[in-house]
Amino acid sequence: MDIVRERLRSTFRWVGDRTDRGFQADVTGWWRDPLVVERIGRSLAGLFDGEQVNVVVGPESRGSLLGALVARELGVGLAEVRKDGEPLADSDRWWEVSSGPDYRDRHLRMGLRRSMLRAGDRALFVDDWIDTGAQTAACHALVEMSGARWVGAAVVVDAFDRPDLRRALRVRSLLHVRDLR
Repeated sequence: MDIVRERLRSTFRWVGDRTDRGFQADVTGWWRDPLVVERIGRSLAGLFDGEQVNVVVGPESRGSLLGALVARELGVGLAEVRKDGEPLADSDRWWEVSSGPDYRDRHLRMGLRRSMLRAGDRALFVDDWIDTGAQTAACHALVEMSGARWVGAAVVVDAFDRPDLRRALRVRSLLHVRDLR
């Protein structure tokens, strides 16, 4: 396992007992490790090496944080997807979809300014974790609405249990959730 993957594992922790309702992943250690911050963008971009990406799509908040690091590595821009965001004015045109239930059983309105994605763009989705795939699928729908092409989804942790949707969304990860147990 390369150094980034090892550092992701060593700086990660589970909080609570597995039987607790509040049992959850704590990834904050990743952001404190300078080596992870320096190299994670390169590692995620490398999952789709050679795919000619020209825009990164990342949902707020961690997807935007990671997306900016990947975009910098690729020399492209970032299209931030807002959760339950709203246009700033009536003239502010947005693409918007509703997600299926996410890891907290929420249905979110996911959207972004229409000028952020254009027909012909090659969009790479980036996020920290994929669980139900609802937010990733919603972002995929936004990319399709814009006429851009979905390259795939680069995530740090894959906790997805739907192989059919994993293939359809072209999900690639640095770690699988079982690597964190």
